[in-house]
Amino acid sequence: MLAFLCLVLHLASAYGSTSKGKTIILLAGQSNMSGRGGVHNNTWDGVVPLQSQPNPSILRLTANLTWVEAREPLHKDIDVHATCGVGPGMAFANRLLQRDPGLGPLGLVPCAVGGPRGTSISEWGRGTFLYKQLLMRAKVARRDGGSIRGMLWYQGESDTVSEVDARMYKIRLVNLFRNLRADLGTPSLPIVLVAIASANGPYIEIVRKAQLGITLPKVRCVDAKGLPLLEDKRHLSTLAQERLGPMLADAFLTLKRCGLTKQKYAYQSL
Repeated sequence: MLAFLCLVLHLASAYGSTSKGKTIILLAGQSNMSGRGGVHNNTWDGVVPLQSQPNPSILRLTANLTWVEAREPLHKDIDVHATCGVGPGMAFANRLLQRDPGLGPLGLVPCAVGGPRGTSISEWGRGTFLYKQLLMRAKVARRDGGSIRGMLWYQGESDTVSEVDARMYKIRLVNLFRNLRADLGTPSLPIVLVAIASANGPYIEIVRKAQLGITLPKVRCVDAKGLPLLEDKRHLSTLAQERLGPMLADAFLTLKRCGLTKQKYAYQSL
């Protein structure tokens, strides 16, 4: 009995140590960030690719604000009004630790919400419910000593329906990034965003131009165009997400290590 108690205390201590001093990464946006890879007819097939497998050095902040070992679907208790599948987060995190083990342990903070209809950039503006949730979860995540080191942003499909929204996208996105940095007290927070590969409406190229044209310091854009989509032609497949994750990680590491103000990463067929 004593030996068993000692083992439990040892494991608890070891797990507790991994939750301290984390490199915290925020994941925000809509359904392609929360993940629909492997989802067919509102059912996830449960297939997790090698690049997205769990790793004891990768944690996830749950909806009830506790840290657990991360595993797909990362957003299952966040994007609750839709069926979540594989997203880019785990493939990103595993690639990050492969290339720079010193960044671990990683603390992923899922905040993306797609739901059944998607979320527009205006729904993420300062003062909105989604913005408040993002800010609250980010602040809670760093309470135990972790440091917010970056954010991944994948959103924009819902802003292709209206030409007015599409043309307003760039200024709204810039305001979101500036406001979040200010409210977190991290004026140089690295942000990697994704240029959308699909759309809910006809104005996709206006939104893509806005995303690819962002010139804020410490912001990079990864282009998802050409990545395989599900049969709905809107959501990235599991294969696409396992390719997007490393692209995001490579962009983040380049952002972390260089002082360039703009760099784009485009998908190339493998």
